[in-house]
Amino acid sequence: MSEPVNRVRRALNEAPADLLLDRVADTLAGAYGTTRVQLLQVDYRLSALLPLGDGEPVTGPGHPAWRCFDHQTPIVADDTAYLPVSMRGERRGVLRVAPAPGDPGTLHELAETATALAHEIAAVSAGTDVYRAARRSRRLTLAAEMQWEMLPGRSRIRPSFSLAGQLEPAYAVRGDSFDWSDDGERVWLSTINGTGEGVAAAMLTSLATYALRNARRAGLGLADQAALADQAIYDLHRGDQHLAALLMDLDLRSGVLTVVDAGSPRLVLLRDGEIHQLPLEAQFPLGMFEATDYHEQRFELCRGDRLFVVSDGVVDATGQDVRYGETALDRFLRRTGPMEPLDAVRSLIGDLRAFVADDLVDDAVVVCLDWTGPQD
Repeated sequence: MSEPVNRVRRALNEAPADLLLDRVADTLAGAYGTTRVQLLQVDYRLSALLPLGDGEPVTGPGHPAWRCFDHQTPIVADDTAYLPVSMRGERRGVLRVAPAPGDPGTLHELAETATALAHEIAAVSAGTDVYRAARRSRRLTLAAEMQWEMLPGRSRIRPSFSLAGQLEPAYAVRGDSFDWSDDGERVWLSTINGTGEGVAAAMLTSLATYALRNARRAGLGLADQAALADQAIYDLHRGDQHLAALLMDLDLRSGVLTVVDAGSPRLVLLRDGEIHQLPLEAQFPLGMFEATDYHEQRFELCRGDRLFVVSDGVVDATGQDVRYGETALDRFLRRTGPMEPLDAVRSLIGDLRAFVADDLVDDAVVVCLDWTGPQD
């Protein structure tokens, strides 16, 4: 690692949480003679790159900053360098640096700087609102604030899998959500199709999410995770409130997918460009009845398989009194094969927004999971 990058890392480690960008700018000015350093963070809708501090949002898809964000590679345009601010597949935004360096080696060092900045922002965000507040183009509802705070991230990449998810309407989502975790050998994914309105819906989803996490972290299998969450919701609401969930556990070496369908969102398999419906055993939603006994199903995935989980807010989206529907959904999902999961999710949400000519009214969640097979 070069000495300038080491200096950036030291500066980031020593910087107050709210002054990360200032310390990066000072270090780059001394090492490379840069005169402008700006952080552009992607907003909650994945539709704008918003500056930290002064500056104009970047919304045009052809802008070099968007090309950097989309392709996750440094872009040089008009004597300005654009570097991906990403870590472990989580795309946070773009670092804009001017003047752009004239040699590839320095550009590579700037890209390492942007990655270091992404890691440090993730590390300090629990203790400051500076970066979260700058990511929003308008105010989040209280329910949406709760939902976004629960998420483990929006995307994740490892050699054996990649996944991404999105909540809509991003600034006003109520009950739909997703959660995931991996340990290098397995990845667990839960998707919730919530019910109710406002904070009440967010609180019900929060209870289910934390109950599932508690069971998962105790080493329980999927069926027992579902049973624990089911009982937690029933104990509080006595069957008056319940929610649908899909729980998945993917063995990253064998490709064996374990599933519990608790009144779940729609699960679609994309294999070799064709859509397949996995024959899930429909079971009761979480919290509907006391002491529900859940059952696991197992499926074998093939290398390169892609799974989509979508809530009913996607299929039921309505524009000009016409329902989006399963046919349109399947047709669109087939076209996502060459895309990375985050791009596939973002494209589907964009297609839905265009279909309804605005933000979605009902909650919708979309999650995409690729299994690329065991890696040495």
